[in-house]
Amino acid sequence: MKKQWMILVLLVSFLQAENGMTGYKSRYNVDETTRRLVSILRENGVTLFKVVDHAENAKSIGKRLRPMKLVIFGNPKMGTPFMQCSPTMGLDLPQKMLIYENNASETMVTYNLPNYLFWRHNVDANCSSRLQKKMNAVLQKFAKYAAGIKK
Repeated sequence: MKKQWMILVLLVSFLQAENGMTGYKSRYNVDETTRRLVSILRENGVTLFKVVDHAENAKSIGKRLRPMKLVIFGNPKMGTPFMQCSPTMGLDLPQKMLIYENNASETMVTYNLPNYLFWRHNVDANCSSRLQKKMNAVLQKFAKYAAGIKK
């Protein structure tokens, strides 16, 4: 029991320290990276809900942001079981990826780690282990493709 508690404390500390996010540096600019992400989502039958252009929205109020787009997407076959495990997962689903230009003029693809979401929504390990691995693999595949990273 003590060992399990220590592992849990370390995991929670890691997730909080990392803010529950991960990402990749893209070989492409924000527009091309977004286009690639949308393309792979469609190829995989994933529902694209919306692409939010934060820089364009800022411009509408006379402000400036570096290029930044939020892609909102989901798949009921994957998301529904998560929400059955914990209804509050609906706060973080559908899934999102943020594609933005950082201060070093690099394009980044960033998303929430599934293990962070499961921790945040207190999802029981019996419910999440298989689903979490699958979600992790799918998000990583999409982000890497969008960023132009080979396997």
